[in-house]
Amino acid sequence: YPNFLKKDLRKIIEIFINELRNSLKRHERVELRDVFSMEPRLHKARYARNPKTSEKVHVGEKYSILFKSSKTWSKKINEEK
Repeated sequence: YPNFLKKDLRKIIEIFINELRNSLKRHERVELRDVFSMEPRLHKARYARNPKTSEKVHVGEKYSILFKSSKTWSKKINEEK
């Protein structure tokens, strides 16, 4: 986009990323229609095993992000030329 200044584009991207980050911190689902969706998922606390020492280790509950691309975006990425 030659009509946009680089600093303006950079600011827009920073605002988008900050809003995305803040929404995920609030445990909200984020969806960009026809592109992707992101959702924080809670993993319950559990006991895991250290493979090196076979010692049981407590792993607290934590959130991970589930990323899912849309069907149209996946088709565009995977189509052959």
